[in-house]
Amino acid sequence: MNVPNRLTISRFALTALFLLIFFARYKYADTMALLLFSAASLTDYFDGKIARRDNLITNFGILMDPLADKILVCSAFIAFVERGFMPAWMVVLIVGRELAITGLRLLAASKQQVLAAERYGKHKTISQIVAIISLLVSFSYPEWGSWALPLFDFWVPPFTKVAVWVSVILTVSSGLLYLWKNREIYINDV
Repeated sequence: MNVPNRLTISRFALTALFLLIFFARYKYADTMALLLFSAASLTDYFDGKIARRDNLITNFGILMDPLADKILVCSAFIAFVERGFMPAWMVVLIVGRELAITGLRLLAASKQQVLAAERYGKHKTISQIVAIISLLVSFSYPEWGSWALPLFDFWVPPFTKVAVWVSVILTVSSGLLYLWKNREIYINDV
């Protein structure tokens, strides 16, 4: 198994560990969750970069990399609802979009077509990761001590609010564009 595929698989393990720590209620748990999510996000960046650089693109990677991304991101957003960090309706839109696109890719695969990620989808993923990290920072920096409060209090909450809204808007709009662009795959099956 090549390095990019190992990084993809490690993202599944990091997601499980992130969730375990996120729901643990001990000192610095939110900070540890932030670090684990950030590490998992970096595996997404590096698996694609290495695969393209070293020409290690495989069918496994084409299918499992976006799935690992969706599981990581959707797990975080769903966990945020449980802890009261985000409203459920936003998370339903995000998870619904991810499931719809995964379903479209499966339908395409059943017709021997592979639908690669597009630019809008990459921007959507970046916006989701920024929103998640921003939410994690906003709930972990109070653990860092009194020095962190004046440094983060004035900009993290408004930045987080904007990041979440940008993520929701990009998620929904990129999903609608992707579904429209690839409508020939499902239009005759309806």
